[in-house]
Formats: sequence, structure tokens, C-alpha cells
Amino acid sequence: MNTEVTIAGITLKNPVMTASGTFGSGMEYSEFVDLNRLGAVVTKGVANVPWPGNPTPRVTEVYGGMLNAIGLQNPGIEVFLERDIPFLKQYDTKVIVNVCGKTVEDYVDVVERLGEEPTVAMLEINVSCPNVKEGAIAFGQNADALSGITREIKRHAKQPVIMKLSPNVTDIGEMAKAAEAAGADALSLINTITGMKIDIHRRKFAIANKTGGMSGPAIKPIAVRMVYQAAQAVKIPIIGMGGIASGEDAVEFLLAGASAVSVGAMNFVNPGATMEVESGIRNYMERYHVENVTELIGAVS
Repeated sequence: MNTEVTIAGITLKNPVMTASGTFGSGMEYSEFVDLNRLGAVVTKGVANVPWPGNPTPRVTEVYGGMLNAIGLQNPGIEVFLERDIPFLKQYDTKVIVNVCGKTVEDYVDVVERLGEEPTVAMLEINVSCPNVKEGAIAFGQNADALSGITREIKRHAKQPVIMKLSPNVTDIGEMAKAAEAAGADALSLINTITGMKIDIHRRKFAIANKTGGMSGPAIKPIAVRMVYQAAQAVKIPIIGMGGIASGEDAVEFLLAGASAVSVGAMNFVNPGATMEVESGIRNYMERYHVENVTELIGAVS
């Protein structure tokens, strides 16, 4: 069986990767997961300067998943290049760096720094974090703003650019088309869905930010629908994510039109989830005599 997939000219040994923000830069999970088995490691968001993130509490469990309002806390590009890149170089897996910022200039600053780093195969541009008030909301929920930042990043990027789309929009197809027209090499979706939880006993918001991004199995049907709609709207590859917990879940995204998948919230529940998803795809291929995983992409009828 051939499990290789190619996205924007970059070949992955299989379609399974990690969802940004749920896996650190791989170091945190390397005791539980053989990183060599993954198609790619997608890092937590990297900004041009350290970000402290949002006030605590920042995470709460909800039915069928979790809410988070971390606020893209990260130590910045300098620490990332000095600490995380040397670690990731040890492994035979592709590295995709998630880039965050508050202005176009912030994003471009990081993109240019990463352009000189041969370990970085692709860039995933986070324009859709629902709990960062500056930048991401404006870029991720307005087609013109999305086009503008995509075009500017493409002018400076040395690696292929994946634009990470927000589900908190009226028409995901319109956003997908805007990113494609502006030069995006691939899309990833969905990011988390804005939600809220209130502690009725304390009569307080469960997280300090009031709202947070919901992830986990409960959002999977929405994610599958949006991946399908985006795949119908554009010709560039799509990385699907949202509630993936098993190989069967991953295959559902592939059939909807995704070329690869990312495992997110399930990493917190089961640190070995990515390897189980990879094995599950293989098991499905064996059961249904699928010789090449690319046969599954968009094969729903």
C-alpha cells in the first residue's frame, strides 16, 4: 500500500499530521509518539516576539470536547530557532511551522526568518485564532483581508504557504476561494469554533477570556461539511481537521476532499492518538483493498 501524499510539491510519507497548538513542537510528545511515523509535525504558533497569552483559567472541558483560550502563548521566533528546530532535525518527518501575528508586518517578519531554515518544509499561517483580539479575527473573517495578507506573505515566503481558515464565517467556500486567488498553496481547516461555558454555581465564566475555541469530537460533522465545501470551491490541496479521533474519522475527511489530516484535541486525551490514526488508515486501506491512499481523496459520491 502506498500512503504517500503530496501537498504543494512536498511529499509526506502518510497523510497524518499534528494540529497546531496541541503538540508543542513535538518535544513534549516524543516520549509517547514515534515522530518518524508521522507525515508531518505542525508546530505551535510562532510569533516574532514572545507572547504571554491570555489570563487564566484558559481551558475547560465541555460536552464532546474542550474550550481553550490560550491566546497563542509562545516564546517567539528566537527561542524556536535555537531550541525547537535542532530537536526536529533529528527526525524523518516533515516540519510545518504555524505562524501567528497581530499585523501583516509581524507575520512577514517570522516568514522571512524561517525562509533561511531548510528544516522547515511548509508554513501554516494562522489567521483564524478565535481568542486573539488583534489581527487573527480581522484577517480570518474578512475575504478582502484574507486575500491581502495571503498575497503579502506569498511575496516573502520561500516555502509553500498553507492558510488556516476560520469556521466562524458565513461562507467557507468564499474564504477558500479568496485565499486560493491570492496565491495560497494549500488550505487547512477548520480552526476551533467560538464557544462559551458558564459555571452556574459560581455564576462566572469558566474561562477568563469569556469565549474560547471549541475543539474535539463534537465539532467533527461541522468540520467534515466545511472541508467538503472548500474542496468543491478550490483546486489547491486541503488539510482537514476537527474532532479526528480514529482512522475512520480521518478517512471521512479524505473522502470529503482533504489530502491530509491533522489530529488535535485527541492528543490531550490519548498522547498516542496520531499513531493510532495512522494505523487506522492503513487498516481501512487493507480492509477495502485500497492500494494508494490518494484514491480516497474526494471519493465520496
